[in-house]
Amino acid sequence: MTNAAEKRAALRAIIAEGKTIVVPGAYDPVSAMLVERAGFSVVYVGSYATAAARLGLPDVGLVTMDEMAAHAKKVADAVAIPLLGDGENGWYSAANIWRTVHSFEAAGVCGLHIEDHEFGKHAAVTPVLSPLDQAVQKIHAALEAREDPNFLIIARTDAAWATHDIGEAVRRMNAFSDAGADLVMAAGLDPKLLAGVRSQIKGKIVITDTPGRSVAEEEAAGADVVLYYGFALYAAYEGVKRALDALRKTRNADAVPHLRDQIEAFEDFIGYRAFTERAKRYGLA
Repeated sequence: MTNAAEKRAALRAIIAEGKTIVVPGAYDPVSAMLVERAGFSVVYVGSYATAAARLGLPDVGLVTMDEMAAHAKKVADAVAIPLLGDGENGWYSAANIWRTVHSFEAAGVCGLHIEDHEFGKHAAVTPVLSPLDQAVQKIHAALEAREDPNFLIIARTDAAWATHDIGEAVRRMNAFSDAGADLVMAAGLDPKLLAGVRSQIKGKIVITDTPGRSVAEEEAAGADVVLYYGFALYAAYEGVKRALDALRKTRNADAVPHLRDQIEAFEDFIGYRAFTERAKRYGLA
């Protein structure tokens, strides 16, 4: 797949297969390339990883639409697999959400989730959800705004974890499905809880991964897509932290496990060998 249209069509086909799709979250182009290398069919980049990697800040509403779309474009350009993106609450009202959809389509993203959460994600503060009618109108407007019919509009509710009202989460997801959303999403919905209400939810559902739960449990619960949104970011944080602690203690980079013995493999992976071969082909080496 070489262009966004092909990737979007491929993503539709992957979802139509009916199997639970595990989608690791990337935080930059290299981590997305590693997701692809590992054999995953779809990659994700969200506001949580973007705020951390791009700004060094928490995901508390600080990332702008332009920053998110620009970051997503860098990730989309780096891989041949489809990229799912994060549209936050759309950044605009229904009247102007077309700009969000167009920006992410232009970035090469294959689908976007738009949420009903207005304030309070990932922090110990009182969360605020938008009224359901306003959230539904945003989904209507986003669907009308897309130029590629294969661009996925995923309608997300945070009611499951923000209010612990599973019934309200189901009600909102079904309203989003009735509005025409391609998929619905319940962030923070534990697979065990999902299993109890899955038959009440219209259409295909996206969830985020839950610590203490396995892919097998997510599959058994009936999840269609599971976003492991922080996976690569956490791995990088732990790996770099350990390596730097080892360097400080040993004062010898050669003593840091799996560091300098990876340089050649990394440079091949990132494209140095391919560049050298091109240079030779055009008489520049």
